[in-house]
Amino acid sequence: MASPDPGGNGAHPALARWRARVDAALESALDGLEGTEPRLLSAMRHAVLLGGKRMRPLLTYATGVACGAAEDALDAPAAAVELMHAYSLVHDDLPAMDDDALRRGQPTVHVAYGEATAILAGDALQSLAFATLATAPAADAARVAMLAELATAGGAAGMCGGQALDLAATGAAIPLPALERLHAMKTGALLRAAVRLGAIAAGADAGARRALDTFAGALGLAFQVRDDLLDIEGDSATLGKTAGKDVAQDKATFPALIGADASRARLRELAAAMAQALQAVPGDTSVLAALARLAIERDR
Repeated sequence: MASPDPGGNGAHPALARWRARVDAALESALDGLEGTEPRLLSAMRHAVLLGGKRMRPLLTYATGVACGAAEDALDAPAAAVELMHAYSLVHDDLPAMDDDALRRGQPTVHVAYGEATAILAGDALQSLAFATLATAPAADAARVAMLAELATAGGAAGMCGGQALDLAATGAAIPLPALERLHAMKTGALLRAAVRLGAIAAGADAGARRALDTFAGALGLAFQVRDDLLDIEGDSATLGKTAGKDVAQDKATFPALIGADASRARLRELAAAMAQALQAVPGDTSVLAALARLAIERDR
């Protein structure tokens, strides 16, 4: 089943509004860099503004609003988590990492601007993520907590550590628990941070945060299982990135380890886990449920 883009036809009506908000916040953050070396700034804009699902910032808005936050309190954390995601994609696509030439239907940053500029653009986007989050209209303790969440998600215990595990697992046979741990760090950490940023901004209580963590953990794994299936079932034009790359590079993936049918069964299990977790979250969680469906049903 083909799924809509967040905010597209058939999606929850709030998503289009939130996507417009985060896009405006991202544009503003980049506009604030006036005076930056032109090629570097162009590369940063290329990485951030040429599309994307905006899944992570939408999760921040959906979580925050469900827990009682105002939308304007969520703009900075939503933009920050997307800037961190954009940085990770720029570096993941480099020849020393996944060596990909296509992202969001466009040449990757290192293809369009060269490797040196791509490295600098990724570094600058990560810095901009923290600078943006530091302006969030929140109490000092909440702002520090959000900064800590984003830093942890991007570091050795999160995306960087997961990428290191992914590199080590390439061409190797690893057990299912190791594969799930790899992706809980590489993919899941930033998705979990997106949810946590919304919860912190809203001042959610400990019970709601535990349930949201359970939801986010299942979502991160489901997102990756679906990604792995799309790599073998999708086409480059639809995906906006190179199809079949994981197989060609002998990457550790769920279909390679347990097969496509078992991967689809795992998606169904994760969908049930997400639905159950949301039952323990006070407030209207319908948008979080819609994003969970999107993660599982998307075609890119």
